[in-house]
Amino acid sequence: MPTDLHGFDAYAPAEIARRVEMVGVAKARMPTLPLLMLGVLAGAFIGLGSMLFVIVRADATLGLAASQLVGGLVFSLGLVLVTVAGAELFTGNNLLAMAWADGRIGTPEVLRNWVLVCGANFVGAAGLALVVFASGHTAMGGGAVGRAVLRIALAKQQLPLHEAFLRGVLCNVLVCMAVWMAMAGRSVVDKALAVIFPVTAFVAAGFEHSIANMYLMPLAWLVQEANATPAVTLTGIFTNLAVVIAGNLVGGSVLVGLVYHVIYRRAAEVQGAGSAPTPALPRRGREEEKEASAK
Repeated sequence: MPTDLHGFDAYAPAEIARRVEMVGVAKARMPTLPLLMLGVLAGAFIGLGSMLFVIVRADATLGLAASQLVGGLVFSLGLVLVTVAGAELFTGNNLLAMAWADGRIGTPEVLRNWVLVCGANFVGAAGLALVVFASGHTAMGGGAVGRAVLRIALAKQQLPLHEAFLRGVLCNVLVCMAVWMAMAGRSVVDKALAVIFPVTAFVAAGFEHSIANMYLMPLAWLVQEANATPAVTLTGIFTNLAVVIAGNLVGGSVLVGLVYHVIYRRAAEVQGAGSAPTPALPRRGREEEKEASAK
């Protein structure tokens, strides 16, 4: 007999909510070593997508729309790798808020996951930036790649704080929607297609992804130090990261995780609690019922 396990249809939203909570519990209770290793991988995966994005932006022949859209399309490689190959990404893990709101994990477990994964993501993304710089990659196109990453990082550093925060919020709404929709899929193709469009949208719109910035801004700092053209500062890098991380948290955990919790999980609990239980029969009534059924 065919079962739901072997079906081809996407999971319904209510089932996605249940699966996100189950995955959230597993993530929150994962042992430290694999959690850190998977976090480093996720940072490197997002860095790879960012590397491709910079190559597209380095092409001066592309117009604004083409540059942003194609850049977003190739950047989606990062989240496809995270989703399909398996890794722990801070921005996607903001959905742990659903399991927390349902009481299945505690606040210390959520904070432990977020802090460890965010730190590991930084190691993976910044570490990839160092390797990419050492490889001479930024000299491609007569130095066009290096100049492009400097322009991108400077624009991020010069963002007013409220804009950086709000762009972080909007970015992670789309990232967590990509993760949410990927949870509906049953195949690699399903998951990849679910990820590509929301990720392309946030990159094309110029929103701020904290883990991508952990690759782009350190790489720009390395490029400028090698060329003695100081512009991107360590203070600027960490200020941007702090503000964008806060925005990502609000966008992912509140505007996606908690909203879907209220819609699907909280509503189900309220509906279940509102169902009147069948009253228990008194002892004499139960005996009479047994006699009647015996007849």
